[in-house]
Amino acid sequence: MKIGQYMFQDPWILALLAVIPIYLFYYFLFLTKRKGKIKSSTFHATPNSMSFWLHLPLLFSMVGLSLLIMGLARPQMDVESENYIEEFAEGIDIVIAFDASSSMLATDFKPNRLQASKAVAQAFVASRKNDRIGLVVYEGESFTQCPLTTDQDVLLKLFEEVETGMIEGGTAIGMGLATAVNRLRESDATSKVIILLTDGVNTHGKIHPVSAAEIALEFGIRVYTIGVGTNGKARSPVAIDHMGNYVYDYKEVEIDEEILKKIAKTTKGKYFRATDNSSLEDVYEEIDQLEKDKIKTIEYQVDIPEEFFNFVLTALICLLVSAVLSKVILRTTP
Repeated sequence: MKIGQYMFQDPWILALLAVIPIYLFYYFLFLTKRKGKIKSSTFHATPNSMSFWLHLPLLFSMVGLSLLIMGLARPQMDVESENYIEEFAEGIDIVIAFDASSSMLATDFKPNRLQASKAVAQAFVASRKNDRIGLVVYEGESFTQCPLTTDQDVLLKLFEEVETGMIEGGTAIGMGLATAVNRLRESDATSKVIILLTDGVNTHGKIHPVSAAEIALEFGIRVYTIGVGTNGKARSPVAIDHMGNYVYDYKEVEIDEEILKKIAKTTKGKYFRATDNSSLEDVYEEIDQLEKDKIKTIEYQVDIPEEFFNFVLTALICLLVSAVLSKVILRTTP
């Protein structure tokens, strides 16, 4: 509880202050009528001012009693502005290496692997408020769609623009991983992470996925790999018709899990398999837990000055003055 510049640690004691107006009411209404109207005092004052001076002991005793009650409530100077906690997020830099090959249009995820993977990844990005995140897109080649940034709005917009056919077709897992490593190699973040997502087998690129993983290890980068695709067959693009539209048919889902597991093991990461929208969401939630922000907290504390002594000392002085006035200076006789 705060009154003026003071904070009271035991404010319930202040309820005793209610006794003072009750006593004053009782005093002026009843006690003064019981006393004789003719009094003499050792204090020489004019008749008109005499009644005021005779009530001074009461005034000092009530002030003293009020201060004593306030002192018991443990008043402290309000220096809250000087007591604060600073939190620093120890940075985590994350690059998402995203497979945008034509097989990502398979409909075993709703509406397809590409759109489902984009939606879950975007939700993951939105939940990482303190991290820098970048985006690498790969098919038969790879490129940086968004460099490391804390501007989530920009990243989410660029993520939305990812589509199949932006570059040469194919699946160059090694190239996608190498480009992601290149975005992180000069990072001085406490933790450097790549989330590599694919639904296929490495078919293109000049860099082997395992070689890219070994480079990642040298730069202290951890890689989480995600294989996207149902078990068995999925309705997938198998050709393009004369109108330029994809022709779909059911084909066996092929994911090079051995390579993805080796990449994860080499970099001290982890491999995940997502077979539907729900399991893909679970994968990102687990990665989110594994890479929780590390918050460094520094707490600044200033000793709060206790005002108990000042209140009680002033209260005792007031009570002493009241006693001196009533027993010596303003002592009355009937």
